[in-house]
Amino acid sequence: MAHRLSLRGILAFGLALASNLALAAQPHAFTATYAVSKDGAPLGRATVILKPAGNGQWEYSKHMQGTSGLAAMLGANLAETSRFRWDGDVPEAISYDYRMEASIKTKQRHLAVDWASHQVTVDEGKGVQTYAAVPGMVERNTTALAIGLALRNGQHRIELPVAVRQEIEHQQFEVTGTEKVGVPAGSYDAVRVDRTDADRGFSAWYVPDRYPLPVKLSQKDGGDLTMELVSFQ
Repeated sequence: MAHRLSLRGILAFGLALASNLALAAQPHAFTATYAVSKDGAPLGRATVILKPAGNGQWEYSKHMQGTSGLAAMLGANLAETSRFRWDGDVPEAISYDYRMEASIKTKQRHLAVDWASHQVTVDEGKGVQTYAAVPGMVERNTTALAIGLALRNGQHRIELPVAVRQEIEHQQFEVTGTEKVGVPAGSYDAVRVDRTDADRGFSAWYVPDRYPLPVKLSQKDGGDLTMELVSFQ
């Protein structure tokens, strides 16, 4: 006897397929290392790690240690750790911790999102600030990852709600061309992405079919800081 597929069955199949496609779009755990320079001079090395953290959450961390020049002299270390949950293929923020240590100063920031009340709390040790959360928001540490996943999905103009110190910034990024890029990890035909809504210089070069992170990133805010991929596994 032929079996007829009910409307409920069709809908269930469609939802399951959509869920599987969304999961397939999410990257696996990885470790990436970068050579870091400032104003053209070697500064140090950064390690970026993505790993599951349990209870449906993921941890994305970046640790940079100054190994050259003034950064080495000052014993500078930078650590950023994010917790997030997947909203489709967007790393939706749960918390973010920033700590910069050097012999002359220490700077830190803690950001937490209460999704039950849709409220963001930011504490830099000088008083707590709060503002409303936005669905699908990221924060400064996971922005590069979110851009890479959007590129892999074929987007050329990307808008991200990014949680910063006092508010949500709706940051705009756009693919501005393809360029040959040589970094310690190899030579690539890379997609260049520039931030288009601010005067601060931000450029990143991605190879979306190979890596969810940029192979090169240049950030002029606070100095001409450049990161170049050394390894990815």
